[in-house]
Amino acid sequence: MTATAQSAEEHGAAEQLAAMPEDWSRALAIVAHPDDLEYGAAAAVAEWTARGKEVTYLLATRGEAGIDTMEPAEAARVREAEQRASAQVVGVAEVEFLDHRDGVLEEGPALRRDIAAAIRRHRPELVLTINHHDTWGDAPGSPWNTPDHRALGRSVLDAVGDAGNRWIFSDQLETDGVLPWAGVRWVAVAASPAVTHAVQVGEEAARKGLASLLEHRAYIAALTDEDPEAYARSIVYGGLDRYGHRNGGRRSVGFELHAR
Repeated sequence: MTATAQSAEEHGAAEQLAAMPEDWSRALAIVAHPDDLEYGAAAAVAEWTARGKEVTYLLATRGEAGIDTMEPAEAARVREAEQRASAQVVGVAEVEFLDHRDGVLEEGPALRRDIAAAIRRHRPELVLTINHHDTWGDAPGSPWNTPDHRALGRSVLDAVGDAGNRWIFSDQLETDGVLPWAGVRWVAVAASPAVTHAVQVGEEAARKGLASLLEHRAYIAALTDEDPEAYARSIVYGGLDRYGHRNGGRRSVGFELHAR
């Protein structure tokens, strides 16, 4: 992911964002690629884990098609290692990969099935995912979102319902020994053009959010000739300050929140 969502205040909206719910203990963050969470959401993860909340990462791909100058097998190895190091920075110990193909994720039962299985295993109350909308912003001509993000985000929203229905992917109950899980209370969409809620982050969480993006050095080097730290700082702190303007003036991460 190389772009962040454009905030609603660009169209004159001045409403304050609602606070993200805090009465949960387990979250599962489900995204398409290594680095998707680090373009903003990781600072919120750092804030949550510092408060004792448990967060697990689930990635649909290993990002093997994301570096033009690197063969896919090598890119997968490098980007998986970068993602695991990045997760550790923000207090996430468990990172899983589903091994779907990078760049050609398909919305449908196969992806929903794998996501539902993970939700049944981890039993989260909060599910965090990436922007599933067509564009990164809500203004005419906003940058077009990628097929992987659209397919992944929409499949996550559907799989949350699948996970709670014992008659959908019911073979998982027998072969994997999992039980249906209807305990997801919210789905939070990061980098959405339709932000509704925000979580304030302190200086330490913001610092960790920046450090987590900087762990993706091979990917950043392939994206830009800019100094990696300057590039990462502009992305992370720019997003935190943007949402902070609508959340009491304190740096924040914005989400589109769906209650279940």
